[in-house]
Amino acid sequence: MKRLIAFDLDGTLAESKQAIDAEMGALLAGLSRWIVVAVISGGDWPQFQQQLIGNLPKGIDLSRWFLLPTSGTKLYRHEGGDWRQVYAQSFTDDERTRILRALDTAVVAAGLSEDRIWGDRIEDRGSQITFSGLGQHAPLEAKQLWDPDFIKRKRLQAALAPLLPRFAVRVGGSTSIDITREGVDKAFGMSQLADVAGIPTKDMIFLGDAIYPGGNDDAVRAAGIDSIAVRDVHETKRVAEGITLCLAGMRE
Repeated sequence: MKRLIAFDLDGTLAESKQAIDAEMGALLAGLSRWIVVAVISGGDWPQFQQQLIGNLPKGIDLSRWFLLPTSGTKLYRHEGGDWRQVYAQSFTDDERTRILRALDTAVVAAGLSEDRIWGDRIEDRGSQITFSGLGQHAPLEAKQLWDPDFIKRKRLQAALAPLLPRFAVRVGGSTSIDITREGVDKAFGMSQLADVAGIPTKDMIFLGDAIYPGGNDDAVRAAGIDSIAVRDVHETKRVAEGITLCLAGMRE
């Protein structure tokens, strides 16, 4: 029987950089009555606070939750009434400089110099550097139209690969590319989570919208963890409902 369910955030629990809605919050709260809940995403801790934590129903038991920002390169758990960082796999100054230089070169090579952007295109998240094609503050409608077939980001991914041989470059969200150390990805995060939570990965299940070759959720599937690919937030809700009903029925 599964003891932990993990979710991606953007595109799975909520639209890109948007808050979870009341229905999703209620579904997650209901799930956490029966099973440990984890959320692992390319976003950093402030994004988790804005999109997820601040929109969960009041009074839920957060000690049954684990949060893994920046593709699992950080892990937080709730103890003593507050969230505590358990670990962070942060870049060195030299690694950061190499990544930023590679991005400057690859963006030009991939032909992604956009005429209009909203905010910075590159965000340093400490343990992950993320490139957002239209900038960090682009409106949702523009993001959904920019690269729905992943062609632009796969072109950038291909341009970055030879420039960053000891790093992982993965497609994530609706307009972004996530860069971490090689081997430090969502599968790494799930492995660390297994140690911290005391729950083996065989007793976990993962839901994400980027479970495809090169997607930043696919490392979890490739690591042998049972995974469900969802198309969007609506499908996540229906899957969560089904899992909750199954778990509740098994415990009665």
